[in-house]
Amino acid sequence: MRYRFLTAFSAGAIALGMATAAPAQASEIGTVSGTVAAAQLKLGLTGTSADAKADLTELTVKPQDSMSGYDRDLFPHWRDASTWGWPVEPNNSCNARNAALYRDGENVTMSSTCTNLQGTWIDPYGDGEYDSASDIDIDHVVPLGDAWATGADSWDTTKRTTYANDPLVLVSSDDSLNQSKGDRDPSEWKPPNTDAYCLYATRWVLIKDKYDLWVTSTEKTALNSMLATC
Repeated sequence: MRYRFLTAFSAGAIALGMATAAPAQASEIGTVSGTVAAAQLKLGLTGTSADAKADLTELTVKPQDSMSGYDRDLFPHWRDASTWGWPVEPNNSCNARNAALYRDGENVTMSSTCTNLQGTWIDPYGDGEYDSASDIDIDHVVPLGDAWATGADSWDTTKRTTYANDPLVLVSSDDSLNQSKGDRDPSEWKPPNTDAYCLYATRWVLIKDKYDLWVTSTEKTALNSMLATC
């Protein structure tokens, strides 16, 4: 991927159309194959599907805790990227959201303060390609609510901040698909792109293992099924 810095904001804004069932959003410039889209999930990945299959057998299985007391703000997110596990280069001014956009995009440009990102992004969960960062959400692969209900409710603020800004946890995705996912685990929501099942489940399990989060029985069944596609 090629990157360069902009010293000033780009003139002109990209007009966004209202999402409808028929035409694509204004910033969706095309589609890619399911395998090309799924490959986006390799960015920032720290292990393999074999690691995930082994790790899944070791994860504690039990029901979720109550969501009582949960608030997204208990996981301070979009903090300084280099403080929370992201590379200093190419711009030490990035927060975790913009660092993920930079990592996951192609031909990304930005201002000297790591704002006004321009480029193209491929959504791993569907198959769309976009040329506006405003249509890209940064998904917590294991959502903050799921993490809360499977162990993070006992964490201190530092650990929650580490989690919420971790490069392994964050993936750039289509905003509508991220919103449809919400806090649901793989027994309740899977990417529409079936080619992404292997890498999505791999990333999910590696995150749960890294942070000592448990899984439910239905979640484990779904993960085993998805990992079987690897």
